[in-house]
Amino acid sequence: MKKVQVKKSLVQKREKRRFALIVLLLNKEKNFLMLISVFFLLVGIFFPYPQIAMWIGFALAGYSAIANDSIQTIGTFIASNAHRTWWHLWLYIGLIFVATVSISWVLFDGDVTYQRLSTKGFENAPQQFAFLQIAAPIFLLIITRLKMPVSTTFLLLSSFTSSSQAIIGVLEKSLLGYVIAFTTSLMAWYFMSAVIKKLLKGKAHRAWDIAQWITSGTLWAIWIMQDAANIAVYLPRQLSLYQFLAFTSFIFFGLGMIFFLKGDKIQEVVNEKSDVKDVRAATLIDLVYALILIVFQWLSTVPMSTTWVFIGLLGGRELAMKIHGSKKDLRKTFIMLRKDVLFACIGLFISVLIAVVVNPAVHQEFMIYFRKLLAALL
Repeated sequence: MKKVQVKKSLVQKREKRRFALIVLLLNKEKNFLMLISVFFLLVGIFFPYPQIAMWIGFALAGYSAIANDSIQTIGTFIASNAHRTWWHLWLYIGLIFVATVSISWVLFDGDVTYQRLSTKGFENAPQQFAFLQIAAPIFLLIITRLKMPVSTTFLLLSSFTSSSQAIIGVLEKSLLGYVIAFTTSLMAWYFMSAVIKKLLKGKAHRAWDIAQWITSGTLWAIWIMQDAANIAVYLPRQLSLYQFLAFTSFIFFGLGMIFFLKGDKIQEVVNEKSDVKDVRAATLIDLVYALILIVFQWLSTVPMSTTWVFIGLLGGRELAMKIHGSKKDLRKTFIMLRKDVLFACIGLFISVLIAVVVNPAVHQEFMIYFRKLLAALL
């Protein structure tokens, strides 16, 4: 009897602790949860009105996409420049954004996505919106708050496609990007470990700061070319001058908020990796990442998940750095890799689910596709 009572008291204590933790979390995130509730209310009221809904969707997508993807583009830049004034970093990155989308707007007759949305399945701007299409960025904000680096490409674009083949094309290109990034970084950091160790010894030369700003700026511009489509998907495919000014102004000042918050909670995904605060390590990461994205930039106009490329890059690098270490370190690395991939897969699942619920045609095509796949496997 005593043993049973002891067990019951232990269970009750655990339940009380869990309840206390939940209450503490809710109190801590009270303002954020209230903001999310307001966003859901706004979406519920205005999604039937396309001219208003597209700007609400764009505003939510603009901030949530860059906030989540900031770890893969400006994450190492923020980490290695934590000692600098935030608005200096903001102006540099913000003006690169304005210049990059301006070039696309001029060259492609009002298109700010470098023709990423000209791909079949995304070429037509939405005339009506479903609730989940406008609410998708809110889910992304929640996921970002949970420090989960998910694919904004899948989460935001999938609900707008008119064909499941478009999603499959994005998925195939993204998975190929993960494999190439993982393999490239694993080999680069493994075979060049001795050289890299020498580079990271002692105090970094002033030239490394210049190199890091150049590589970070280049990487950021290339990322915009790939992922501006995730934000602009809510808007007309050709923006007028006033629409373009609204688009660039909102993102420019949204970037200021991200730099003011020093990347916010999602930045911890970068900070937990080895040596990213060293300007030399940050420069090497950005350089390899930029080169990989350049290859995919000119490979095709099909959108892709740069998040999958980035987690592949960091994963391969982390594994190469720990492969000669202790088994304990190696185990921790595999756990970290598994966590990053799991979070990316969760984002993929949510995005496909939204696409299937919103678009009956996509649901039907997916069912046919998976039946064929199942038949081929059996």
